[in-house]
Amino acid sequence: MRLSLRALLKSDGRPAFSALPAVVAAVGVLVLLAPLGAAEEPLTRVGVLLAVAGGLEVLHGVRRATATAMRRAVASGVITCLMALLVIAAPFIASTALVLFLAISFAADAIGYARAARRTEPGASRRLSAVAALGDFAVAMVLLVTHRVSITWLVAAGGALRVFGIAWSMATARIHGAADAGRTLVDDLGLGDNPVAAAMSDEVAHDEAARAPIDRRWTIAFIVTLFAIHLARMNPDRTLLGLLSPAIAVTGDMVLAVLFFLVVLVPTAVSIRSSTRWLERMIWRQYLAPADGAREWRRWIAGKWLRYRLRMGMRLREARFSMPVALRRGLVSGLPVAAIIAATVPVWGMSWFFDTENWASGIWNSWAEARTDLWREAMVRAVAGNESGAASTFAVAPPGTAAGDFSFIVIGDTGEGDASQNVLRDQLLQVAWRDEVRFVVISSDVVYPNGAMTDYEAKFWLPFKGVRKPVYAIPGNHDWYDALEAFAATFFEADAARATMHARVNADLRITSSTDSRISGLIAEAERLRQEYEVPTGLQRGPFFEVQSERFALVAIDTGIVKKIDPAQQAWLESALDRARGKLTMAIVGHPFYAGGHDETVDNEEFARLKRLLLDRGVTIMMAGDTHDFEYYADPPSPGVPAVHYFVNGGGGAYLSFGTSLQWPATAPTAAWAFYPDRQAVSRKLEARTPWWKRPAWWWTNEFDAWPFSAEWLSALFDYNVAPFFQSFVEVRVEPSAKRVRLLPYGIHGRLRWRDFSHSTLPQPAPGGEDALAEWVVPMQ
Repeated sequence: MRLSLRALLKSDGRPAFSALPAVVAAVGVLVLLAPLGAAEEPLTRVGVLLAVAGGLEVLHGVRRATATAMRRAVASGVITCLMALLVIAAPFIASTALVLFLAISFAADAIGYARAARRTEPGASRRLSAVAALGDFAVAMVLLVTHRVSITWLVAAGGALRVFGIAWSMATARIHGAADAGRTLVDDLGLGDNPVAAAMSDEVAHDEAARAPIDRRWTIAFIVTLFAIHLARMNPDRTLLGLLSPAIAVTGDMVLAVLFFLVVLVPTAVSIRSSTRWLERMIWRQYLAPADGAREWRRWIAGKWLRYRLRMGMRLREARFSMPVALRRGLVSGLPVAAIIAATVPVWGMSWFFDTENWASGIWNSWAEARTDLWREAMVRAVAGNESGAASTFAVAPPGTAAGDFSFIVIGDTGEGDASQNVLRDQLLQVAWRDEVRFVVISSDVVYPNGAMTDYEAKFWLPFKGVRKPVYAIPGNHDWYDALEAFAATFFEADAARATMHARVNADLRITSSTDSRISGLIAEAERLRQEYEVPTGLQRGPFFEVQSERFALVAIDTGIVKKIDPAQQAWLESALDRARGKLTMAIVGHPFYAGGHDETVDNEEFARLKRLLLDRGVTIMMAGDTHDFEYYADPPSPGVPAVHYFVNGGGGAYLSFGTSLQWPATAPTAAWAFYPDRQAVSRKLEARTPWWKRPAWWWTNEFDAWPFSAEWLSALFDYNVAPFFQSFVEVRVEPSAKRVRLLPYGIHGRLRWRDFSHSTLPQPAPGGEDALAEWVVPMQ
């Protein structure tokens, strides 16, 4: 009677009054505000927040009191998560396709709610489903009609409406609680009024409650062990941010554990239980039959099996009805799998983006991208005051460059510290040892993943050991993740490094772990390593610089994380370009204006403004890192205007960006173009190295260009750190005696030939055709 009354009172669940709808509504506000502020990819923020909302929607949906409501909520949550994946992949999807896919997602969800409304009895639930269907359909139509509006704001607004709808649905739904797990199990078996079944259910519930502290201690011990492993493997510096990196890695392990539990273990267990429910009912009938002494051993075995079924079912139901329980169960069941993933991911042949130890980079990117320009401006003011445009402030003067012929090396995105970086070292040294080579420039991302001083010895000093010429650098986005401290200590003059770090600390209102002693320690450590490895650094005064010779000028520009320059750097750049007037001018920029066959200034007015400034001031060679390969583009000459040459030079050591080779567009942004490596070379390597379990992804990438995403996005699956390698760098030969500048690309075996490239027509007649050594010749005025 007690069980029957309880089942009657709770048969419809209870109101879902909790803080969760408010939390989801707050996520909706964050989605709406995501495009505000500086961000390299603001839609990534929108996608991550949508994924959070979708995951919470699924976890909340499985607690719904009726099967229909549960199916509808889970389906809606899955659609939200699919939307999130589309938005996260927005940089790799055409804008029109993105809007179309999102509109289809909203329309599909509208159809689901409409079907639910038709099947529901008249009342509040039916009205709510109808309103939800109309809302989703309205958003789909708005997306289609207004697709020419700013994609970022359009997607953010649509995503926010989606999340607000999720919060509203949660607030009005009726759900089960964890305490209902045992009751619903026996009710589903038709045994709710059987005292034997009730007693067994209570016994199992008591055992599970007694086991909870043991599981909790085991989980804590596992998390502490994983933290210790990450701490030892990552070797972070002793700062708050340094310790946060392994903590984020452990958090990533926990997320993977819960995802494995919810996405793999739970569906598998539910499928097995559903398919064997008939057997469970049959054994219950036999177990509850009158006792027979001759069959007592069978009843004992049946009791053991039924208790096991109740225990497993209760765990699944508790996880379904309670988010805290779901998280706890997910950690208990999934942490061993997450530990195996953490231990083996380096040998899977995937980009380091799949490693939780590098998920911290995404956190530091979000933190630094909004602060970089503020930090840089404060740094510049600290070094130069208000005279940042003075000729001597940020100029460097490598010996032998004032007049006459000389050459220098530009190498980008070097600092992985593994085979892909070290395989290029012999060629770098052979070229750097030549007398005519006067200096080396690193064009982006000196050290991965977070630009920390603890990584500099293995990823900069050791690979560059033997370079005796001055080494200058402009930072990439990864170098800014530690607020440029290690970069400044390594490449700035000591007084400039100290001033810039103190200026950054003051810009952050001294809310930082960068104390005076830490700043002094970083500068001292850079000096110690400089003496040990004898690589000449510490010769510039800022994250940008200029080299002015008699007939040639080089300006190196830091575009931070979001492709911007601050007012102080703007003043310096304009004055440096004034000093370069009448000379052949080359600009090394933190980000490329063309990459992957696309114009990177589209929908980025500030970056486009920087490009126009360089063009208006007569810059004819522009080179950048950031994208990990070698690419060339050229704007043809016009009356009175010389040709402009654009280079992507980011193949100096990081994993290769195969997207350019695998998915070159049918129409390039310029008439003349080239890229290395070509598709055939990349395909041969991937065909030889891809194991059977990655073959479907490779087939999809190879045959359909990874549609609807991009080959670049999926190429992270094929990061095989073995030969053949396609890393590269460029030697720039300044030859006033011949009135020209020559740009010579090098691969791991020496000078590259035209046959190594995919290209339009050869940039200039070359004796030998495809077998000739590749080079670009830019005439001096």
